[in-house]
Amino acid sequence: MIDFARDVVGTPLDPWEQWAVIHGGELLPDGRPRFRVLLILVARQNGKTLLAKILILHWLFVEMVATVLGTSTDRSYAKRTWTEVCGLAKGNRWLKGRLGPAAVRLSISEEALTTLDGAEYTFAANNRRAGRSMTLHRWVCDELREHATWDAWNAATNAMNAVPGAQTVCISNQGDDASIVLDALRDAAIEFIETGVGDPRLGLLEWSAPPGTDPTDIRALAAANPNLGRRIDPDALLGAAHRAKRAGGLELSGFRTEVMCQRVHQLDPAIDPDAWRAAGTEHPLDLAAHRSQVALCLDVALDGSHATLAAAAVVDDLVHVEIVKAWNGYGCTKQVRTELPGIVAKIKPRALGWYPAGPAAALAAGMTARPRAGWPPRRVDLAEIKADTAACCMGLAEQVVTGAVQHPRDPMLDAHVANATRMHRGDTWVFTRRGSAPIDGAYATAGAVHLARTLPPPPPPLVVV
Repeated sequence: MIDFARDVVGTPLDPWEQWAVIHGGELLPDGRPRFRVLLILVARQNGKTLLAKILILHWLFVEMVATVLGTSTDRSYAKRTWTEVCGLAKGNRWLKGRLGPAAVRLSISEEALTTLDGAEYTFAANNRRAGRSMTLHRWVCDELREHATWDAWNAATNAMNAVPGAQTVCISNQGDDASIVLDALRDAAIEFIETGVGDPRLGLLEWSAPPGTDPTDIRALAAANPNLGRRIDPDALLGAAHRAKRAGGLELSGFRTEVMCQRVHQLDPAIDPDAWRAAGTEHPLDLAAHRSQVALCLDVALDGSHATLAAAAVVDDLVHVEIVKAWNGYGCTKQVRTELPGIVAKIKPRALGWYPAGPAAALAAGMTARPRAGWPPRRVDLAEIKADTAACCMGLAEQVVTGAVQHPRDPMLDAHVANATRMHRGDTWVFTRRGSAPIDGAYATAGAVHLARTLPPPPPPLVVV
């Protein structure tokens, strides 16, 4: 394939592409591909599309496989690659002689490139119709990171079941939590590499920056960009890295996936993941010694399956947070109503807040002051967080980025913060509750931090005369 690219197509492969085709093209003793499914992960602009075109041309004109399917994010992208492959074949003095007079079929939805040997190349979008009603021998799946469902994967791979020598080659950079197919395949490949358990015919060739590395680390950028210094200018990447690092949020997440080929939890995280990790401590402050500065906030998951009571206090210009109690399971709000009064009476915070316009509205009746019933406990102010929701969410994000927050690395809270993305409302934003993962821990923490930072000075101690 290396010789074919250089001597026939006239486009030599780069060193990383040569390594990929050598090892991705390994064969079993009986002649079948060693890897029936091959994942090739590398940062953008390193030549992934060129590699895909060389693979397709080699399969058509050298291996003469019966049917090759190419897919991409949408049909227009897949067609662009198909058109370029057709142009390469028709414009090449050796390959064009292997094309018949009607080699290129342009009928809409029936487009195909066919050789005199009967090899055919067609294309489709990544959807549930990809490859259906066909028998596939090769599938080039571009941008696997965009597969948020298994529809296209199931449609195309099951069209290869009756072909012993079939192969799927997926070429992509890394994605986020929505990249469910990429995550599942990559995790399975890594498990086999590390343990030997799993599918031996699932291959992973990956160029990526090590997890947790700084975006401005040139060695990390080189790990994800094998053409750094060849076709990619190091200064260009470093300049973009510095901008992304300063901007954080969506820009930094995009840089990590596109340029560093790193998996991120969310593409638009509400709380900067690196700053949140840096804010964690193994030795959290005991807030019981600072009751006069403690604020609590309660929130409930959108589906009512989880509830969180968070605490925060400003001590020595640092906001310390912790999770007081978390309730889990559908119907847990009944436990909240039963247990909350005792918890608040024991802690004796300065304030207790909740979001009456959110899912916590289900508990609004129980949160209303009832002096005769002893609720709330003495010197505990009830605070309905209404118009301040954006201030809470944006305030927590700002405090985390500036290093003004310290948290105890609670696994539940870490997960809720990681799941929180931004929902913009004009020039402000709040945490979005879309999706199945709960984020009430993030909302409760944001409310507690906001209340703790806006508490008035503590009242003077009681004096008995």
